[in-house]
Amino acid sequence: MAKEIRRNTGTSGNQLSYEFRVIGQPTADWRDLYHWFLRTPWWGALGLIILVYLALNALFGALYALTGGIHDAQPGSFLDGFFFSVQTMGTIGYGDMYPITRLANALVTTESVLGLLTTALATGMVFVRFSRIRGRVVFCQKVAIAPMDGIPTVQIRVGNARSNRIYDVDLRLSLTRTIRTAEGVSIYKTEDLKLVRDRAPTLMQSWMLLHRIDESSPLFGLTPAVFKATDAEISCSLTGTDDISLQAIHGRWTWEHFDVAFGQRLADVLSEDQDGAVILDLTKFHALEPSTPIEGFPYPQAPAAPALSP
Repeated sequence: MAKEIRRNTGTSGNQLSYEFRVIGQPTADWRDLYHWFLRTPWWGALGLIILVYLALNALFGALYALTGGIHDAQPGSFLDGFFFSVQTMGTIGYGDMYPITRLANALVTTESVLGLLTTALATGMVFVRFSRIRGRVVFCQKVAIAPMDGIPTVQIRVGNARSNRIYDVDLRLSLTRTIRTAEGVSIYKTEDLKLVRDRAPTLMQSWMLLHRIDESSPLFGLTPAVFKATDAEISCSLTGTDDISLQAIHGRWTWEHFDVAFGQRLADVLSEDQDGAVILDLTKFHALEPSTPIEGFPYPQAPAAPALSP
């Protein structure tokens, strides 16, 4: 039985407060080595390359020590064989040591081919890691639910932590919660939350996502108590194109029930100074403010039990 902690890595992901266990998951094999290399930290990737390089040289160093045939190398010396292997694989060739027998030349040929393939693979894999662009998408720490134009509205702020732009951004918002079907089976159900605007031409430092909670919304009638009882989560994801690398950018964040602030709105980050210049105050990116209450907010007709119909 494998134990897996639910986690979104990177600056645009968050670690949730719970964990789940996976039973019967297929065991990873050598075919997953490439994906592991892309997922592992830099120290692990470079460590693997160095380990393979030293292991190959140690292998051929031992073969040279056993077979001999290397000029100016002490018979049976592993260190001389190892150093000669490093010179061969690195195409250094100082000239003091060189093969003088057919068997030694055959080993040099084999090592040269393996060294060429290993260098090509290592170069390609390192280049892939360097060429990957990871987005620095920032999400607000809390989901605000407050009246806007007299309608309870979900407010979420996203932004780009870099100074460049992300073009053609697609935004998605969803609600996941535990419900009970008519047959009495508990399931984890995900529903889309329609955004007032689900596309952004450009994403820079700040963008506001809005979802109106009307009778067609899956959030209609969900009080804070029901949110907690049904383990409700709100997830936001976005995709776009980095304007510098022209590569796809992805970001995702999940808020649990205690991250939802009822009756509060996101603070304004835009203002004007005396000269009429627009000021973007990113120190208020996560800030909340009490909202103006409306009659019946949040929901006077909210269901009392979490056993909701699908």
